Amino acid sequence: MKQQVLSAFTIAALVICALSACGQPFGEPQSGKLSVVSTIFPSYDFARQITGGLAEVTLLLPPGSESHTFEPTPRDIAKIQSCGLFIHGGGESDAWAEKILGSIDTTRMKIVTLLGCVEPLEAEHHHDGDEHDTEAHAMDEHVWTSPRNAKRIVEEILRALCEADAENAPVYLENARAYLERLDALDMAFQAVVDKAARKTLIFGDRFPFRYFAQAYGLECFAAFPGCAEETEASAATVKRLIDKVNAEGIPVVFHLELSDRKMAQTIARATGAQIRLLHACHNISKDDFLAGKGYIDLMEANVQALQAALE
Repeated sequence: MKQQVLSAFTIAALVICALSACGQPFGEPQSGKLSVVSTIFPSYDFARQITGGLAEVTLLLPPGSESHTFEPTPRDIAKIQSCGLFIHGGGESDAWAEKILGSIDTTRMKIVTLLGCVEPLEAEHHHDGDEHDTEAHAMDEHVWTSPRNAKRIVEEILRALCEADAENAPVYLENARAYLERLDALDMAFQAVVDKAARKTLIFGDRFPFRYFAQAYGLECFAAFPGCAEETEASAATVKRLIDKVNAEGIPVVFHLELSDRKMAQTIARATGAQIRLLHACHNISKDDFLAGKGYIDLMEANVQALQAALE
C-alpha cells in the first residue's frame, strides 16, 4: 500500500511539473536559483532536503531565537517580496506574513501554508489535564510535530517547487521520495515505542506544542502551560497536580522544550526524583545545532529515544 501511495503521488507531481508554464524558476536571486523563503525551521529544513542545493532556501527566524515574538526586518520583507516560493505557518502568529502578502503582487509566487497542508486542530488551553478551555477559531499551529503531518507538508512543498521550477523537478521528486521514506521510518519508530510502552502518559514541565504528536500516537499529556502560552510561572496548584501525577504513576521523565530555561521541569524533577529530558518541538533550533547541520529528522530521532525513556 505504501508503494502504491508514493507511486500515485509521484505521477501526480510529474503531471504538475509537465504542465508548468515556465521551465525557469520564478523569483530567481542573483545565483540564478529559485528563491525559497520559510518563516520557521521545520519547513525550511523540508525545503532544503527536497531541493538539495538547487534552490536558494532562506530561514527568516534566526536560530536560537524565540519564534512567537519574531518580527520581520525590512531585509526579510524584501526577501519575501522577491521569492518564488514562500512557506509560512498560516496561523495567528503569522498574521504579519498575511499582511505582507496582501500588500504585494503574488501572482508569480507560490505560497504554502502549513495549516493548509493538514487537518488542523483547535488550540487547547489547558495546564494539567484537569482544565480544558478551547478558544474558538484558534488553531494549533504546531502541525509538524507529527511525522505523519510532516509527510503531507513535504508533499505540498514538493508540488509548489515543481510548479515554480519545472526544470529541476526530477531531482526534487527523487529527493522528496527518499525523504518521505525517512519520515515513514521515523513514524514507525515512534509507533513501535508506543506499542511496547508500559504507560501512555507524558509530563511537560513546560509549554505544550505537541497536540498533533499526542493525537497521532494516542498519548495523554499533562503540561505546566497550554500550547505556546506566554506565561513563565505556573500556579502552585498546577505544579502540585503535576508532581502528584508523576508520583502516582511512577512516571520516570519530565520533559522540557528546546531553548527553555527548564526551571519548571527542574522543580517537578526535584520533588519526584524523575529525570529531565528534552522533547524537541522543532519550532526552532539552537545556533550550535544549526551550524552542525542538524535537521528535523535528526531532532525527531533523538525524540524517539527520549519517548522510550518516558514510557518505560
